[in-house]
Amino acid sequence: MFSHRLIVYASLGLLLTGLAGCGYNRGDRALSGGMLGAAGGAGVAAITGANPLVGAAVGGAVGAVGGAVTSGHDVNLGKPVWR
Repeated sequence: MFSHRLIVYASLGLLLTGLAGCGYNRGDRALSGGMLGAAGGAGVAAITGANPLVGAAVGGAVGAVGGAVTSGHDVNLGKPVWR
């Protein structure tokens, strides 16, 4: 079961890195990536029977890092809703 969870979280991390492109600066991108990651992590954890809070924490962290390290020139989904 551990290897299955690892594959799910790694896949989720790769997906969220691509989706974490909302915003123009690094902070906006990290925030949007963290929100997407938390939602996705909680959903995957609930589906797999794990604790959704842990899934949200892991997904949020992965999404925030993914958003912070991507460039606005590579992926840009437009102006964030909070701006």
